[in-house]
Amino acid sequence: MREQQAIIVPKISSFPAHEARSRAMLRWLVQQNIVEAQVSTCGRSSNKMANGIAAGARRIVEHPELLPFNQPINGLELVYERCIFTPLEDFQEEAGCPECRQEIGAALFDSLEEWMPGHSDNFSCPECGHEDDLNGFLFLEPCGFSNLGFIFNNWAEAVFKQSFLDEFAERLGYPIALVRVDL
Repeated sequence: MREQQAIIVPKISSFPAHEARSRAMLRWLVQQNIVEAQVSTCGRSSNKMANGIAAGARRIVEHPELLPFNQPINGLELVYERCIFTPLEDFQEEAGCPECRQEIGAALFDSLEEWMPGHSDNFSCPECGHEDDLNGFLFLEPCGFSNLGFIFNNWAEAVFKQSFLDEFAERLGYPIALVRVDL
């Protein structure tokens, strides 16, 4: 099976008190027995540390038989720095303005040079001037731009249930994007 990630990203560039909120979300996931409380070397990042998959994860996905229980990389990693979350393969970089509905992908993705270091959270449509958080624009493929991300390593094939995603967003306090990354 090919490795992949399911990444939950709040649709806000600068999540307020993002580290505190991520700890609260992690506590909830542990209480629900979705991930383990203790970190272990089940992650993909440089230090490999992540919260491993737990038995309760079976309740929140459509295909529990596809969860990575027998894989060495199966944990939840938290991202606390500004990051661009997009699919790695064949991402089309197409975006539209929610106001004028014009295609503005090239300009929007060029603006990431200003967004990444935190000079601005917003983008202005070159067609009509509509300004919003980068996440407020329309994308053909799920993607997210935030200083907070929840990376579930090798969980994408199992497919999160919509009820779980809805509860996740409600507890987080912001709408979310679910980004699938095939590695």
